[in-house]
Amino acid sequence: MVKLFLSFIFISVFTFGAEINTTSTENNSTDLLNLKIKSFISESSYNKNKRFIDIIFDPKSDFYISQRVDSIKVIQTLKENGLLKLFFAKPMEFQLNFKTNSSPIFFIKIMDDTLRNIGYYRYTTLSSSKDASQFTWSIKLRSEYATDPMILQKELKKQNCNIIDVVKNSKYNWTYIIDISQAKLNVALLEPDQQIELKRSLYAYWLNVSKVRELNIKSSFRNRWYPYIVFYDSSLHIVKIIKKDRITKHIKITIPKNATYMKLSDIYTLKNIRRSLSLLPKGSR
Repeated sequence: MVKLFLSFIFISVFTFGAEINTTSTENNSTDLLNLKIKSFISESSYNKNKRFIDIIFDPKSDFYISQRVDSIKVIQTLKENGLLKLFFAKPMEFQLNFKTNSSPIFFIKIMDDTLRNIGYYRYTTLSSSKDASQFTWSIKLRSEYATDPMILQKELKKQNCNIIDVVKNSKYNWTYIIDISQAKLNVALLEPDQQIELKRSLYAYWLNVSKVRELNIKSSFRNRWYPYIVFYDSSLHIVKIIKKDRITKHIKITIPKNATYMKLSDIYTLKNIRRSLSLLPKGSR
């Protein structure tokens, strides 16, 4: 009888302890989610809409990826329900901080392309720093609205990048933690024997040359092209540079074995490329 009684107590305590642990875990998850929600909206807005927030964020488990809060989904839910305001009353200066754990050169190229694609053509670098665990890049720009995390995520996905977390430090200061471990530049891929025409552009041409061995480039007779060609590896480390300080109408290039990307430009100005450049890749690798 005593053994049976002790067994009953043990089982009861164990069960009670498990319930406490489960409840504690659930509370922690709820607290993390609520903290993230509160970081994006004002305290008064949170308190005023608390019951509504509980409804739109139910079940709370849907807003987690593994053990972390899915910041993008939280932002999407707040935005779709009219609780997150990204527009300013007038154009304002604000700061964006980007953090990653990969190559700084590759990361800045990806972010520069991404920012330009979502309409941010002018910005000023405030700082950049690198330690053993991450690279941080901070910029300042002026706009009528804060960067929409949903639009930024959509554009980054095109380059196989993913936003891991978003932190709103203040109304005019946001931080994005971005995974670029699987990243690739969203540029045209050259295929053997498939000719392409590069039209006039304000920016240097970027191409993926990882599948070809040779490249024939013909310049329109209306161009005054002084070739400036740079080959990069998959992390954007320079592999080879080709420069010709004379007007060139045709050039044949052997692609370096470890080259993944190529930047095509002009030594002096892209205005020298008034018409098209015709590219004919040859040989596969």
